[in-house]
Amino acid sequence: MTGKGEIIVALDMKDPGEALSLVRELAPEVTMFKVGMELFYASGSDVIDSIAGLGAKVFCDLKLHDIPATVKRAASVLTRPGVSMIDVHAAGGSQMMVEALAGVYEAAAVQNIQPPRVIAVTLLTSIDHDVLTHELGFGRGLTEYVVTEYVVRMAEVARASGLNGVVTSAFEVGAIHKACGDGFITVVPGVRPTWAGEPHDQKRFVTPREAVFAGADYLVVGRPITRARSPRDAARALLDEVREAREDVRRGKFEHLG
Repeated sequence: MTGKGEIIVALDMKDPGEALSLVRELAPEVTMFKVGMELFYASGSDVIDSIAGLGAKVFCDLKLHDIPATVKRAASVLTRPGVSMIDVHAAGGSQMMVEALAGVYEAAAVQNIQPPRVIAVTLLTSIDHDVLTHELGFGRGLTEYVVTEYVVRMAEVARASGLNGVVTSAFEVGAIHKACGDGFITVVPGVRPTWAGEPHDQKRFVTPREAVFAGADYLVVGRPITRARSPRDAARALLDEVREAREDVRRGKFEHLG
């Protein structure tokens, strides 16, 4: 099974003017942009409205994680025209995820808009086996597959809570689709083309080609595009790589992640 591999460009910056300039440069070839904590905390919901006003979709990546009532209210506030997805931390538990979904649907009904999809963060791509076991204390003494086991379990809880999908490393996409079904979407951060240099703070990263082969529905890419000398050229190169990977898959030619 392989996903569609739609690109989401991460606007990981605090200056809304810089962010909107990038949206203007990259749209309409790139149709969705991620607004994370740095940009949202600097600009608030105004930047979301401005991006939507340019005809682009927004993935509001604030990783909501609090008591259920608070998350419900926050999810309601984030439900606005142009927001296509929001995310919560699966570690907040099923009740919190259910309440987030309720907040989204209630707010969407009041505004008469399509509700954004609600997805759950399973495990940050900066966390590897050693951090998960030795620092966080999960699965201590178990096999090297404890990361996959933990991520799949979080995905199953998210699905049971009614959520639409998860944010996950490409390494767990296949296992998640097997456990939760192909309709359960997978959003993969930590995607870096081979020409992009060092991976910085992400420990579990893959190329766009590998993410498509793994079955990712969405690929989140930031600095390889936003910090490139020509963001438009970098985006086009990445989109070409994704299209070539899809074509290889269509022809039955693809490799599995190691």
